[in-house]
Amino acid sequence: MKLFLGILLGSLVLGVSSQRWLTFLREAGQGTRDMMRAYSDMREANYKNSDKYFHARGNYDAAQRGPGGAWAAKVIR
Repeated sequence: MKLFLGILLGSLVLGVSSQRWLTFLREAGQGTRDMMRAYSDMREANYKNSDKYFHARGNYDAAQRGPGGAWAAKVIR
């Protein structure tokens, strides 16, 4: 709910066009998948003290998606 309200408010305040809105949502979804993949890999590796590496990798991969991915990485971390 907080995610939806944040996106809605941001689009209203900034006057984001529908094309940019869809791109942002797509990037946010892809960034979320990057974070989930890194978490899944961390659980699969089951190696002691490896969590910082996998969290950093997930954040980096998500942020490379664009503004939506960077936003998802910031919210999820």
